[in-house]
Amino acid sequence: MDPKDKDWKQEQDRVGRVKEVITAKQEKFEGSTSNLKEDIIDLRKKFWDDVTVNIDEPDDVIETYASIKQQAELLSERERSHGQYFKSAKLLERMQSSPYFGRFDFAEEDSSTESFYIGIASLMDEKEEEFLVYDWRAPVSSLYYDYSPGPVQYQTPEDNIEGEMTLKRQYIIQNGVIQGMFNTGITIGDTLLQKVLGGQATSQMKSIVATIQKEQNSIIRNENSRLLIVQGVAGSGKTSVAMQRIAYLLYQHRKQITADQILLFSPNQMFSSYVASVLPELGEENMQQSTYYEYVQKRLDQEYTLESPFQQVEEALTSRRKDASHLFEEMVRFKSSIEFKQLLDEYIDSLAKEGFIFRNIKFRKKIKITAKEIYNYFYQLNDQMSIPNRLELVKEWILKKLKDIESEEIEKDWPEEAAALLDKDDYMSAYQKLEQKQNLHEETFNDSIQEEQFLRSLVVKRKLAPLRKQVKQFRFMNIRKMYKQLFDQNPASLKLPEHWAFFAEKTLENLAAYYLPVEDQTAYLYLTDRLEGKKMNTDIRYVFIDEAQDYSAFQYSYIKEMFPSAHFTLLGDVHQSIFNHNEEYSTVLAEGWHQGQAVKQELLRSYRSTEPIVEFTKMLLEDGKKIEAFNRDGECPQIYHSDSADAQLDMIEKVARHRLSQGFETVAILCQTIDECRAVHSYLKEDLHAGLIYKETQPFQTGLVILPVYLAKGIEFESVLVYNASSDIYYKNEDRLMLYTACTRAMHVLDVFYQNEPSPFIERVPENKYEKKTAVQL
Repeated sequence: MDPKDKDWKQEQDRVGRVKEVITAKQEKFEGSTSNLKEDIIDLRKKFWDDVTVNIDEPDDVIETYASIKQQAELLSERERSHGQYFKSAKLLERMQSSPYFGRFDFAEEDSSTESFYIGIASLMDEKEEEFLVYDWRAPVSSLYYDYSPGPVQYQTPEDNIEGEMTLKRQYIIQNGVIQGMFNTGITIGDTLLQKVLGGQATSQMKSIVATIQKEQNSIIRNENSRLLIVQGVAGSGKTSVAMQRIAYLLYQHRKQITADQILLFSPNQMFSSYVASVLPELGEENMQQSTYYEYVQKRLDQEYTLESPFQQVEEALTSRRKDASHLFEEMVRFKSSIEFKQLLDEYIDSLAKEGFIFRNIKFRKKIKITAKEIYNYFYQLNDQMSIPNRLELVKEWILKKLKDIESEEIEKDWPEEAAALLDKDDYMSAYQKLEQKQNLHEETFNDSIQEEQFLRSLVVKRKLAPLRKQVKQFRFMNIRKMYKQLFDQNPASLKLPEHWAFFAEKTLENLAAYYLPVEDQTAYLYLTDRLEGKKMNTDIRYVFIDEAQDYSAFQYSYIKEMFPSAHFTLLGDVHQSIFNHNEEYSTVLAEGWHQGQAVKQELLRSYRSTEPIVEFTKMLLEDGKKIEAFNRDGECPQIYHSDSADAQLDMIEKVARHRLSQGFETVAILCQTIDECRAVHSYLKEDLHAGLIYKETQPFQTGLVILPVYLAKGIEFESVLVYNASSDIYYKNEDRLMLYTACTRAMHVLDVFYQNEPSPFIERVPENKYEKKTAVQL
């Protein structure tokens, strides 16, 4: 549309008027937040001045508590209001530059036409009577994403509204000035998408509310499915959709749920930092975020050395290059399966009748309750009771025994000796407690005898406290030995897999070294929870799992039990599986999850990469033809051949320099293993300032970075250089998926390097899909 058109001028005038309203509201907020801030500071300074403190009489204590509570609630209310004002002010600041991005004209049946402007948040006029901008998550805003002009309908909580859309218009507004404006008959016009997708990548993911597609919108607004499975090709916007879906749920159910009732399982901490800004940009608080490995660490880190998922990948890659036995991969697959969970269930059922292993209860290096005594007490209990209930009774029995032990120990000589070493505060505490007793009881007693008895009791209680804590945590059970027993004794009653002897040998070696590989961690936690009682979290209402294809069937079953009240959204791509348990996650989950309430949606269009890159990468897959490329032009992928390792590294350095000189702010060299990353990093000249990312805890960064493919999952770079895509590196089916993952990280340019012979997966790509080079031609 031409800026000289009458419509353009009218629309620009409206932007100006909306900006004036935003400015007025900002000034109002500024005054309100300033006053509130002063109130909060004043309240904090004078908190105790306005509190009546008197603890002489019981009634005075109650009055004091009420006074403190009232003052604390007043301060809390002021702080909440200040936080809300601050959040609203940040949104207004963002809307100053671009108040809205879309408009549609809509008329209900037998009603006049009304214009609806869509933005990142709602905005009322000065009198708070009419909407100048509608939040993109409002029910009526779904029309903008779902329909072309013509008959339309949308659902409100009360009714289904039908009518006619007569106009759909999209804007590019920067600094309050319309840069582009066009009418469109599709959801989001190519012009807007071209501009957004052709821009530079940053260290954090951006909101996509202005470019949400119809198929993405249906995922974002899905509220009925207990299990929503999103199978999306690389670059289809899965993660962006997840973040917008969270924002939508927080808006739609703002009276029922809060951000801390939503949990996102991320693939790694670098990814977590990458997506951290999306929700705050939309005026929402961030949800809880964790990796599955972090959850495991909290439970097992003090007891075992834990293998990380990425160490598992490294181990698989390096052992494969050494032609190690395939039995290792078979073991990982079995321990990641539902079959192993079922085997554990059978084993746990057998423990109800025999085989439970307990620890001796020791105090001051002496056994006070033997493991045999605990064993006998456990098995004399009714075996119809569940194991956790029986253990609860055992725990109470042991705690009662500890009371008897406490009474016996108080009368021994060592408490008196230990009491002589107590500090001044302990003596003062004893004196005050004795004084209180004297005030409460009329009978007289010998202070020195009572003081000695009190100090003896204090010493023994303190010594017994850690033991009591361990008992309450069920540490009298020996989980490690019971997990070991499963592999050590090979119970004849259990149906064992073919190579169980090998699995058992490796597991026993690891347990002896107090080392738990990834494939054992979920099983170990599951055994613990089945015995102690499940560690369920009923507060979490929505669970999101990104890179869902990298979770095993056993992990999914366990996660489902951890969050029994939650709705689940799983986002993944079977073509980007990097672990040994490459089961089709949607099949695994659809069977038996939420009694058929699972819904699967596909995203087949890739927006991240240029059309030439998508056309190249889809050919790496056996079933890649169904992937659709967005119409964004760019360079063909460049494939570089070299005859030696040094020649390949020399090419990589030259191409990396060239890509940086072109102005790309995120350039990544992707290798298969960490050793390869280190080799490339040590070769590059210092003036390139290349960052080496070798662990999942590092933050995402701009500039030139070198990292393994498995750490780059879920992240995009303007320029990608794939190191050593040779026939001896990328040759198995798992390698095909890793090569595809590496190449699909590229937004604008893709350079692939190999030595001697290329990967067979590259050789299958038609030659018109790339440019082959034997030297760097810049």
